Amino acid sequence: MARRRAGMSQAALAQAVGVQRSAVSHWEAPKGKNPRVAHLRAVASTTATQFEWLATGRGPMVLGEDLEQYSVAAADAVLIDDPVEMRLLAAFRDAPGRARTALVELAEELASQRIGRNRTTRPT
Repeated sequence: MARRRAGMSQAALAQAVGVQRSAVSHWEAPKGKNPRVAHLRAVASTTATQFEWLATGRGPMVLGEDLEQYSVAAADAVLIDDPVEMRLLAAFRDAPGRARTALVELAEELASQRIGRNRTTRPT
């Protein structure tokens, strides 16, 4: 809908976003693949569409002029002030789907081991 509203062909959107036309076709298919967050940001920007609407279907589709100056895509909001945490998040975002699951499970396992060590009582 965003692409059509912007009057763009699949090929034109693909070129603007930096993907093949077939990727756009897959994104638009009823049981197609979901684009990565970076691609969603590019589509939102290219088509002047709200990122949240594009990603979730919630909120207004079009970014109104009155909100444009205050709008920040949720994917661009950085609420992390720790460089190591930023590296972890960047690695997670760059990883393919199955690797993401493994990364989360590894982080959870490491966190539970750390918690286990902190909770042990020391002899007095």
